[in-house]
Amino acid sequence: MKNVYCSLFGHQYEVSKKVTFHVKEYKCKHCNSEMTIDGNGKFIPLTPKHKEINSILNKVHNKRLERSQKLLMVNS
Repeated sequence: MKNVYCSLFGHQYEVSKKVTFHVKEYKCKHCNSEMTIDGNGKFIPLTPKHKEINSILNKVHNKRLERSQKLLMVNS
């Protein structure tokens, strides 16, 4: 029944995870279909490969944020 709704009205994606400022993961609130943004800014299905890429990207992004925060504290 959930797929019928999405077939008729389209998916209603909500942000499920913010990977970086620009990359996010989305989940349809009706059928739980998952999507993400690729390197070119296109909306693509969230495969295990892309989940791993987003996980690593999130770790790198968070480390850079921490490093920049430490530099700001030292310079203040």
